[in-house]
Amino acid sequence: MEITAKMVGDLREKSGAGMMDCKKALNETQGDVEKAMVWLREKGMAQVAKRSGRSANQGVIGSYVHSGKVGVLIEVNCETDFVGKTDDFQNLAKELAMQVAASMPKYVSREEVPAAELDKEREIYLNEAKQSGKPEAVQAKIAEGKIESYYKQVCLLDQPYIREPKKSVKQYVTEVAAKVGENVVVKRFARLQLGE
Repeated sequence: MEITAKMVGDLREKSGAGMMDCKKALNETQGDVEKAMVWLREKGMAQVAKRSGRSANQGVIGSYVHSGKVGVLIEVNCETDFVGKTDDFQNLAKELAMQVAASMPKYVSREEVPAAELDKEREIYLNEAKQSGKPEAVQAKIAEGKIESYYKQVCLLDQPYIREPKKSVKQYVTEVAAKVGENVVVKRFARLQLGE
């Protein structure tokens, strides 16, 4: 099948990817636009993984205030000032600030959860599991499953994304990183609630 400039342009418009990437995706998928979209996403995710080690010290401080009662500031970093000023990146910061306001995470990622807090939670879950009367190996699996649920409560990147709950916040950030073509890092946040 011949790949036309219009097909490439349409895919570029739909995906936000570069012209050459769109052309290659259409060639790889014999002109199937849906398969080309998947191909571009997969390629983008692979590139994001490669970029994750690069320094990200530019970006923005995003903010969100809900009804004058809850306010959030969040620092989201990227590699260049240029990307930090794009609509996609600015929107990411705003969306993440709204996520923090709505979901009240305590930490950005699971690596930030103090070991003592995890040990305490694990002990509680193991004690609950022991009361089930199931074998020890099963009890340990139950406790670990509850630890995973705990991460989804307290860690921003593990939480279900408020606009698409089937997707985690980390997946959303990775998609934006693939789109902007740079390493994107959620650095920190502060959440204030009136009266607390």
